[in-house]
Amino acid sequence: MRPAHLSADPPVVLVAHGSRDSRAAEATRALARAVAAARPGTTVLPSWLDHTEPGPTAVLRDLAAAGHPRAVLVPLLLTAAYHRRVDIPAAVAAVGQGGPAIDVRVTDVLGPADGRVDGALLGGLRRRLAEVAPGGYDALVLAAAGTRDSRARGSVGRVAAALSAELGVHCRVSYASAAPPGAGVAVAKLRAGGARRVAVAAYFLAPGLFHDAVRAGAGAAGAVAVADPLTDLPELADLVLRRVDARLG
Repeated sequence: MRPAHLSADPPVVLVAHGSRDSRAAEATRALARAVAAARPGTTVLPSWLDHTEPGPTAVLRDLAAAGHPRAVLVPLLLTAAYHRRVDIPAAVAAVGQGGPAIDVRVTDVLGPADGRVDGALLGGLRRRLAEVAPGGYDALVLAAAGTRDSRARGSVGRVAAALSAELGVHCRVSYASAAPPGAGVAVAKLRAGGARRVAVAAYFLAPGLFHDAVRAGAGAAGAVAVADPLTDLPELADLVLRRVDARLG
C-alpha cells in the first residue's frame, strides 16, 4: 500500500547539464515550477549533472528514502549525446548502491526522438523568434551548443529543417562549440547569399556563456535579432510532461 503522503503520480526529476553561470540553474528551477504548475499534484524536482547541487543520484535517493517506489527522470538535453548515453545512466545506476530501491524510468531527451521533431519544441522556438523579430526575417540560423557526436548534430539538422519548413525560410545550423560553423559565420554566409534580414533561433534551454557568445557573434555579423533560450516556456513544460507520459505509457 502506498503511504498516505505520497501522490499517485510518480515524482518527476529534471536533470540539466549544469553550468557555472547562475542564470542556467535558475532557468532549470523555473522550468520545474512551470511543469509542476501544469500538472498539479505531481512533485517536480530539479537536479544537475555538474556545477550545481543536488545531483540526480542524491534526489532519487531522497525520493526512495521517502517511500516513493518509482520516479521519472527527464534529461533536459536537446541531443542524445554523451551526457544522455553515459552520465545519466551512471547516475541512475548509482542510486541502487545501498539504501532503498526505486524504479527509475528515464525519458527521451527533449530534442528529436525516433527522428521526429516535437511540435512543442518548434512552437517554443517560434514563440521566442516572434518576441525578438516581430518584423519578420528572410533567413534563419539555428544556434546550438555544439557536440562532436555526428548523430547528435544530425538531430540538430532535423530541427533546422523542420523549422525551415514551418516558417518558409532557409535555415542554417551553427554551433557555439565543438563543431563549425559559429553563429557569426552562418549569419555572414546567409547575408552573402542575398538574405537581408537574418534572425537567430536559440536552440538552448538556458542562458549562459554559449548563448552570450551566439548573441555577440551573430550581432557582429549583422543579424537583426537573436532569440532568447527556451527556459520555462509553456511549450517546453508541455513537452516535458509528454515525455513523461510516453515513458509511463
